[in-house]
Amino acid sequence: MTGRRPKRRRAASDAGEVERLRRENERLREENAEQAKQIAEAEKRIADLERQLALRQQNSTTSSKPPSSDGLAGRQRERGRRTKSRRKPGGQPGHPGHYRPLVPVEGVKERVDVFPDACRHCHHALPARGRVMTGEPRRHQVTELPPIEAYVIEYQCPHVVCPACGKTTQAPVPDDVEGQFGPQLTALIAYLTVVCRLPRRLVQALLEGALHIPISVGSTQAAWEEASAAVAAPCQELEQALPHQPALNSDETGSRTNGDKRQLWALVASTFVVYRIATSRGADVLIGLLGKVFAGILCSDRLKTYTSYHKGLLQFCWAHFIRNLLSAQDLAQTLEAKHFCRDALRLQKRLFRLWGRFHGDPTARGSPLTRSELIAKAIPLQKEFFALGKRHLDSPTRDVRNLATALFAQHENFFVFVHHDGVEPTNNRAERALRCAVQWRKITFGNRSAAGEFAAARLLTVTRTCHMQQLNALAYLTAAIQCHRRRQAVTSLLPKRP
Repeated sequence: MTGRRPKRRRAASDAGEVERLRRENERLREENAEQAKQIAEAEKRIADLERQLALRQQNSTTSSKPPSSDGLAGRQRERGRRTKSRRKPGGQPGHPGHYRPLVPVEGVKERVDVFPDACRHCHHALPARGRVMTGEPRRHQVTELPPIEAYVIEYQCPHVVCPACGKTTQAPVPDDVEGQFGPQLTALIAYLTVVCRLPRRLVQALLEGALHIPISVGSTQAAWEEASAAVAAPCQELEQALPHQPALNSDETGSRTNGDKRQLWALVASTFVVYRIATSRGADVLIGLLGKVFAGILCSDRLKTYTSYHKGLLQFCWAHFIRNLLSAQDLAQTLEAKHFCRDALRLQKRLFRLWGRFHGDPTARGSPLTRSELIAKAIPLQKEFFALGKRHLDSPTRDVRNLATALFAQHENFFVFVHHDGVEPTNNRAERALRCAVQWRKITFGNRSAAGEFAAARLLTVTRTCHMQQLNALAYLTAAIQCHRRRQAVTSLLPKRP
């Protein structure tokens, strides 16, 4: 009995030690699992912060930010030449000079003859009378503004006595001068606001300080609203012509009305543009402007609104897609993602080189291409894009996976411009149309009412269409206000059919 007790104590001690080690091992495993979880969460948090930092440092070349936002917060985009040119600044040899041409003699308002007092050779005094002149005189013209002052016209309506009944009669004021400001001044106020993008108070200061025309802010707003009413008919005519256009470029951006969110739309045809401020960014706006079915080609970015609305030919904007590729390249963490972006950008450069040759770009390498040659050379590139997208459909990188899906599922919508005239590979026409509207919105801080939305859309439509058709917007607004006051039809902005 005495010999067995130590063995039992050793066995119990060993069992207790095993149990202790087991519990210690379990605790270490739990701690290890907890630390692994914390490390995973920290790595995810670091990856998210790195992505946010990379997004913060993006500029207009890798995102949808405008070039004006390339400030100190983000990475500066490359400007100018990467290598210093050896050429001297200024005009190069053989460059045709540019100079201000002389106004014809019949267009000169005043002529001043300048005679010399003495001979520049012998310094003999020259007579003031009986001068002998030879050859053509040297002509030097100075363009100057006349003294600026308001041209006030007073209309008096006397009481005329009727010889038959003895009562008096007054003639009404002419229709085109019913208000306190004439058509040209009213058109100038609208022009300064929408084209020159001046706020109401700056318009008031300009008229009072430079033109010596006292005016209130409310009067500038009244002139703006009258100009909007004057161009209502031609704007409606342009909207009605939208569904019949063979191709349209469309884009939208945010806006504000009395602090509420709005969407500013721009639909650009070959000769005119239509703006619309709406509460939605959905397909209901397109249905209202283009009808339930649009028969032409719609050029846009890859916003789902366009694909859900239009079942016909769509041309996706390559400029947007290139920015997405550059953004994905900056954010890429894997070799697979970097290779995808590199290959896609390489194919894109080959495609745009063909487009430059087709358009006769002097900087594009190679001889000019016809439409049939462009199609023949672009089809192999389209197949390479399709295969590239197919290979990366299951990419672990979300950005690459989304871009690959777009190339695979919507590859035909990237190449409509290759086969159809009047279609470009980018949506720059719509973006340029929106740029002036965005600048106006940033300066004026949007609108205050629904009437202001209609006025802004109409005046932007008219002035930008005049710019596209190389018409004088101020002259058109003046004529439109005159016709509106006389209850006459305003000149159409639609191109005349031959």
